[in-house]
Amino acid sequence: MAHWYDHAIIYQIYPKSFQDSNGDGIGDLNGIRKRIPYLKDLGVNAVWLNPVFVSPQVDNGYDVSNYFAIDPHMGTMADMENLISDLHQAGIHVIMDFVLNHTSDQHPWFQDAIKDPNSIYRDYYIFAGENNQRPNNWGSFFGGSVWEPDPAGTGQSYFHLFDKRMPDLNWKNSEVRHAMLEIAEYWLNKGIDGLRLDAFIHVGKADLRQNFPTLDNSSEPVIAEPFFANLPQVQEWLRPFCEKIKQDYPDTLLLGEAASASVNLAVDYTTKRNHLMDSVVTFRYFTDDESHVDPNFPAAYQPKPLDMDAFKENQAVWQQTLAGISQPTLYWSNHDMARLRTRVAHNDTQARSLAMLMYLQRGIPIIYYGEELGLQNLLFDDPAQFEDQNAAPFIQAAEKAGKTEEEALAMMNATHKMPARGPMPWNNEQYAGFSTVKPWLDGKRVSRVSAAQEMTDSDSMLSFYKQLLALKKEALFEEGSYYLLATDEKSYVYQRDYQGQSAIVAVSLSAEKTQVKLPTGYTTEKLVAGHYQLKDDVLTLMPYAGVVLEK
Repeated sequence: MAHWYDHAIIYQIYPKSFQDSNGDGIGDLNGIRKRIPYLKDLGVNAVWLNPVFVSPQVDNGYDVSNYFAIDPHMGTMADMENLISDLHQAGIHVIMDFVLNHTSDQHPWFQDAIKDPNSIYRDYYIFAGENNQRPNNWGSFFGGSVWEPDPAGTGQSYFHLFDKRMPDLNWKNSEVRHAMLEIAEYWLNKGIDGLRLDAFIHVGKADLRQNFPTLDNSSEPVIAEPFFANLPQVQEWLRPFCEKIKQDYPDTLLLGEAASASVNLAVDYTTKRNHLMDSVVTFRYFTDDESHVDPNFPAAYQPKPLDMDAFKENQAVWQQTLAGISQPTLYWSNHDMARLRTRVAHNDTQARSLAMLMYLQRGIPIIYYGEELGLQNLLFDDPAQFEDQNAAPFIQAAEKAGKTEEEALAMMNATHKMPARGPMPWNNEQYAGFSTVKPWLDGKRVSRVSAAQEMTDSDSMLSFYKQLLALKKEALFEEGSYYLLATDEKSYVYQRDYQGQSAIVAVSLSAEKTQVKLPTGYTTEKLVAGHYQLKDDVLTLMPYAGVVLEK
């Protein structure tokens, strides 16, 4: 059975930063509605909305306190229903971010659990230990321990993989699994077309008595990922959830966030016989080159170039392993990483070439809002703006190692996820057309790119993306086979074939002119970034240039 998402081109919208419609400095649902013509003109056919549920906003909406209501900063339920309807009228599908591993500590379930140790909701969460002793040495992704003392004073602790105000749900409890299914189906009944299942790989946990082994047998918290990521229970517990959704809403896209999943786990999660996801997002595509990391302070926010040799290998492995199984997701940026134009691309030509390289492969493109403009990370001048408890210690350690505060801040601005969540620049007015007041997230803009100026420029990044997405919709690039050609480290070249059609996508990864010997007959130019020459099947690419050639 064919599904709409077999041909999906997804545009990720961070609602708080896309368009403010009511002058409070925070993007909202009616702001998104206002920009539907822009989305349609761009050529996408689906949007993924980061969470819009009621939330205390400890983690920008990923801490949900009411799954059945829209956060007032975002609008009303009527606004959401109108947005779904208007997007559908424009031929655009709606994918909602669904947070199923944890809730806010303000959620009524958790509030009842800590008010009454005998509450039925106590078992909706993970409480363990006694006498105020942590059950194990596992560390939180947000720093410190995964354990926080029970506010009820029982001597137990509750489990949180992320912020301490975001307690993990106990998926071992069948009532939790049933409740989360009810929430998902509530929104599907509203007419949404897909769910992005946030952090689903973490719903299973190992024996809570088990410390993660360390060389010094220290009790200091350590990220014990093998004990709370991709455990067998994940598939066991998610299968009935996914099966019921597919039974009731067969055309629903289930897109799983599987950050640390290997390619073989991706097969398990997406093969049809397992009745789980349709596709997964992995962070395994990107391997950093750590050869120039300064060992005298933490590596986390030190800029590291992308290891292109490892990247080519990763892409080839994921493409070939998932062939005939599922479509990989294709992305360069999202809300959890620095932007493409900041993190990888040295200039606009390279940004175009890398977009061509990624999105014309087999799979589902996911474009992070503003990427189509060449948007870069904001520049913050205050460590508090990162909303990260590790920011100040990093800067202090860098200063101790001989860096200035400005240099340390520059490193964080180049690598951190928060500066990548800046307001969408619609024009070059005071607040970039995003709002009439100071935005919720404010920082210096690196460049003055805007949608307004790029819409009227046939040579702009936006115009390039429109051409690229139009090309992606051709059967050759949607359904064709994929084969990575053997080239040196200076280029990335692959072939797509479908029913007698064939194309070569060739991209320079080098700051120098580079040559590639192509198979015979590829002479018709379909898309180009930068400059190239072709003579006797020898392709010469200028620095960071790229081209698509068909037979």
